[in-house]
Amino acid sequence: MLPQYPCLWQVECSDGVKLHGMWETPAANSQAEVHPDRVVLLIHGTGSNFYGSRLLGALARRFLLAGYATLRANTRGHDLVYTAATALGTQRLGAAYECVDHCRYDLRAWLDHLQRQGAQRVVLLGHSLGAVKAVYSQAAEPHPLVSHLVAVSPARLSYEYFAQSEHGPRFQELFRRAAALVEQGRGEELLEVDFPLPYLVSARSYLDKYGPEERYNVLRHLVHVNVPQLYTFGQRELGHVAFAELPEEVLQHTAPGQRIQVNVIPGADHQYTDTADPLAQTIARFLNSTPVN
Repeated sequence: MLPQYPCLWQVECSDGVKLHGMWETPAANSQAEVHPDRVVLLIHGTGSNFYGSRLLGALARRFLLAGYATLRANTRGHDLVYTAATALGTQRLGAAYECVDHCRYDLRAWLDHLQRQGAQRVVLLGHSLGAVKAVYSQAAEPHPLVSHLVAVSPARLSYEYFAQSEHGPRFQELFRRAAALVEQGRGEELLEVDFPLPYLVSARSYLDKYGPEERYNVLRHLVHVNVPQLYTFGQRELGHVAFAELPEEVLQHTAPGQRIQVNVIPGADHQYTDTADPLAQTIARFLNSTPVN
């Protein structure tokens, strides 16, 4: 039975990685009923975590006021670097070392846990790389609990697009440097990169995210997601190469019969600073307009 009170949850993924998240209920009264059809699972972006994302915290508060229970959950890409016990022994994980494909294990563990607790339908919401993970995981391994998918500013992960952009020479320079390290058996070595965003990342992880296979290009996967989908973007982020033209391209890649909506939030940046209210309102309209029988 779904808990009637806020609590910290831990799950163990199929490969032994342990993750944590925060379950919250829509009323301060611990006796309030939690409806199993009104649950939102919120997934953070690159290097963030369930308690540190101001955007997910703001959205969770608004969902709670609207009567939804919320679970803000970590993936193994939380924070920059940490040490974790896994089925293969101790490993370094975090944004600097993650393989995005492994998000399938993370989201499956959280959704299975919600199912065991009694949830019947879940809105899966991700921000930035968390949005990419939401789309990728549900295209590869759809979970029966997911009724709606909300992708808030999914970043473009496209070798071809980046290579052909005005930043192509810099991107290819970084990619060659990472590829050389992997070839030398130094794939865990950290690089300080500045494209497509400035952060510290292992050579192997850089190739995984931005390789020519384009494994995590949401435009390739959204057609394989069979639940209603909402894609939102901040107006101010559309000048960045990782988001430029994506609103139009999402619609172009929509298959006949798919229930996909795209909204650009006026004045919003990537973190939706001071625009969480219009974002939440957009999400609410989407959920109300796409009921699931």
